[in-house]
Amino acid sequence: MNLTHHFLIAMPAMADPNFANTLTYVCEHNPEGALGIVVNRRTDMTLSALFEQIRIPLDDSELRERPVLFGGPVQIDRGFVLHRPIGNWQSTLAVTDDIGLTTSKDVLEAVGRGEGPTDMLVSLGYAGWSAGQLEQELAHNAWLTVEADPGVVFELPVEDRLPAAVRLLGIDISRLSDDVGHA
Repeated sequence: MNLTHHFLIAMPAMADPNFANTLTYVCEHNPEGALGIVVNRRTDMTLSALFEQIRIPLDDSELRERPVLFGGPVQIDRGFVLHRPIGNWQSTLAVTDDIGLTTSKDVLEAVGRGEGPTDMLVSLGYAGWSAGQLEQELAHNAWLTVEADPGVVFELPVEDRLPAAVRLLGIDISRLSDDVGHA
């Protein structure tokens, strides 16, 4: 099973407050584990405040008011930029031929100059799973999965992303049961 470039949709009974009502984009999934970015949970910070904090000028008025997202509970003091196209940055994980996850400051400097990726979201932290952990959570009915649609991540407002991902499955999440294997 490889869930790279898939969405993880938290089931209604998700007990972990870090992931309740979340949509996570899986950036990497292999035998060593998985890494994802929660794409529908805002922080109180805007890009303007973040760029000010890291001392990078940001003149684009539209970008200035965009939210910085809570990407997950791991390394919450570190920024992660999910973007398309991939570009040529110092530290980028290629998720697909068109989507990358960058952790180096050079991508933010380019954004500040108006030369950054066409589509992007910035998060603090990421979601991480050790070897076999995500598979175990799936077996315990913690998540639904569906192949990711980049339009959900890059073209929709934050609050519309989870319902849009659920619609990709063609189901009504409010009608789901948390019991496994019971009719």
